[in-house]
Amino acid sequence: MTKNLYMQNIGEKAKQASKNLSNLNLVTRNAVLKQFCFYLKKYKKKILEENKKDILKAKYKKKNMIDRLKLDNEKINKIISSVEKIIRFKDPLEKKLETWKRPNGLIINKVSIPIGVIGVIYESRPNVTSDVASLCFKSGNTVILRGGSEAFFSNKILSNLFRKALKKKNCNENCVQFIENKNRSNVDFLLSKMQSYIDIIIPRGGKNLVKKVKAKSKVPIIGHLEGICHIFIDRDANLNMAIDIVKNAKMRNTSICGAVETLLIDKRCIKTHCEPILNELYNTGCKIIGDQQIRKNFSKQIKFAKIKDWNTEYLAPTISVRCVNGVDEAIKHINKYGTSHTDSIITKNIKTAKRFLKNINSSISILNASTQFADGGEFGFGAEVGISTGKLHPRGPVGLDQLTTYKYILVGKGQVRK
Repeated sequence: MTKNLYMQNIGEKAKQASKNLSNLNLVTRNAVLKQFCFYLKKYKKKILEENKKDILKAKYKKKNMIDRLKLDNEKINKIISSVEKIIRFKDPLEKKLETWKRPNGLIINKVSIPIGVIGVIYESRPNVTSDVASLCFKSGNTVILRGGSEAFFSNKILSNLFRKALKKKNCNENCVQFIENKNRSNVDFLLSKMQSYIDIIIPRGGKNLVKKVKAKSKVPIIGHLEGICHIFIDRDANLNMAIDIVKNAKMRNTSICGAVETLLIDKRCIKTHCEPILNELYNTGCKIIGDQQIRKNFSKQIKFAKIKDWNTEYLAPTISVRCVNGVDEAIKHINKYGTSHTDSIITKNIKTAKRFLKNINSSISILNASTQFADGGEFGFGAEVGISTGKLHPRGPVGLDQLTTYKYILVGKGQVRK
């Protein structure tokens, strides 16, 4: 790949801004975020005008994509509220995570520090621009944003307003940079040629985007490939609770990564729980795909489930349903077909619950609640950059504290090693 002066310039500016940002105290960082909130309110009309340009370009796209893309007064107010929550959080930097003293008198401190420069590649949702910029800045990180072309005008104005807030408070504008050049080769260059500038890449979007990032990136990645989330209805599940939770987990918002995609029902409660739960889904417009046992125990005509259905993230009002022989078979199914995202059990049996929660590989394991709680805001993080399903730090929602790393500071009184 030839030199890309545009991207190299962005990388150099981000690196320099990172050095400047490390000297900004909490008061200054919060002042920038407050100024950003002020601009979000002041220029609300302009934000909506820019968003309309994106909507007009996307009018032939799928409805769920346009829903993710579209901004209105309520959504902008939510963006402002999210930033205000981030302002209220304590400083995630220079925290003493651990301190201990060695027999020789040497004191060892484990202290939180920023990661450095973060590259974020994302699709559709303009609120990601605001959330990511705010979280990265508060946690002492500079950020390079590459939003999807479908939200270009929305992302551009939001990032420009953040830069305007930085300038107003005499901070380096390049703490936040948005890649305005739409050439797709810029993404390839970002992933494969900017390891000297970028410390972490975070992909936030669909399966194809994350797959591409994982295949091409020479920089460490935080993210998840798919959200194939499960709910297991145990034989000791409260039926009314199960109906409410499954309906919410599937139908509240079908297009998010925390939406349940596969329902597992214990064969010991198939006669009592299958029909009422699936009826509730069916009556709210959910397409049901079931195995042989499910089809026998549900009165409506439904499609027969194939292996590919257990591997599918529908992101639509569709759910695959399987009958399993107890908690161990449910665990086996989830660990085979799941994506280590979010999985839930509904049961009154504490012993069964503990077995399930301990043995599934999920980054988020849930007892008696909807999978749609897989969200940084619901965790009390204010917002999130995404969900991480990798085994290494971090796991689950990536919020303010998860955007820091640490170093060890050793304090001695002249000790030398023997």
